[in-house]
Amino acid sequence: MSRTVATGLDRLLAAPSRLAGRRYGLLAHGASLSADLRPAHRALAASASPPSVLFGPEHGFYGVEQDMVAAAGGRDPWTGVPILSLYGDSAASLAPTPAAFAGLDLLLIDLQDVGTRYYTYAATAVWAAEAALAAGCEVWVLDRPNPLGGEIVEGNLPEPGYESFVGAFRTPVRHGLTLGELVRLEAKRRRWEGRFEIVEMVGWRRALRWEETGLPFVAPSPNMPTVATARVYPGGCLVEATELSEGRGTTRPFQLTGAPGLDPVALADRLNGLGTGAVFVPTYFRPQFQKHDGKVCGGVEIVVADPGAFRSYRAGVELLTAVHEIAPEVFAWRRAAYEFVADVPAIDLLTRTARCRQAIDGGRRDDLLAWFAGWEADETAFREECAEILLYR
Repeated sequence: MSRTVATGLDRLLAAPSRLAGRRYGLLAHGASLSADLRPAHRALAASASPPSVLFGPEHGFYGVEQDMVAAAGGRDPWTGVPILSLYGDSAASLAPTPAAFAGLDLLLIDLQDVGTRYYTYAATAVWAAEAALAAGCEVWVLDRPNPLGGEIVEGNLPEPGYESFVGAFRTPVRHGLTLGELVRLEAKRRRWEGRFEIVEMVGWRRALRWEETGLPFVAPSPNMPTVATARVYPGGCLVEATELSEGRGTTRPFQLTGAPGLDPVALADRLNGLGTGAVFVPTYFRPQFQKHDGKVCGGVEIVVADPGAFRSYRAGVELLTAVHEIAPEVFAWRRAAYEFVADVPAIDLLTRTARCRQAIDGGRRDDLLAWFAGWEADETAFREECAEILLYR
């Protein structure tokens, strides 16, 4: 397929004089690639000048670490440029201080997001940009497509009191924004001062599916290997808040869900026909690491037949509800700390409310349906707020 979209990085590489004389830092990762598939820092070094420092988000600059594993800094072996990790072993490590930008006059941010409130790169981008601006740096966000498209908005707006690294902003779970638009929204909300710019894409439209961009999909994190994974992630990530396997340790993370002793057929029969836009295929799998590693799990694989009709967040809630109903002896919420938060259940951090957990625990289907019904007003309110910040019409 011919390339139809030019990313913000490609546009900057086509105008290298913009970086002449600049001492800049680059926040990027393994999916930050040019049109000819060169890593961003190497492409920039070849076309203009090398960055003075590299910043790495969760999973590290090269994307080698699993979820919730501290990433080390160091030096880039190709350019010798120092790397500063923005994901360490405490919540304090998630946002740089202004001192991290000493000697710099510009921060470039080039991160591939997946359009979901929990995905942590957006929080890293906003917090790094805020610190850089406080240090007197300019900030340019090199925009990239939202793999979920820019039309569908799905889910509840957050309730106060549930803020965390996986729920940093007031958006529905599926927000329909590019990373550049999301940072622009937060810049407006926070009334940023300083020189701030989104280097926009050329050729991207809100209705465009990833396959139509002409861009290869390169995993932005270790368990996001394909576009199919990204499509199920808004709901599939909820499984992280339980003791069920979300398919980590297999070749289909977030597409597979299950646990030892779970009846695949009973689960699939309970889920199919609920109108989520997905087919739940009964299956067995054996994770090679993380939850239930080495054990055969019964469960389902989520197959998206119609991406335009698929509502992943609701599908994820329905999946948890179904397991709780048909196998209460198998179902359990995660009790360990989640992204440095130990005093709030992980499911409440992800949904940013207690309503989902309480309805599932109480077997109150009517409460769950009432919560679903309330999403429409939240989605509408969010669309109205975003009307002024959209970059792509």
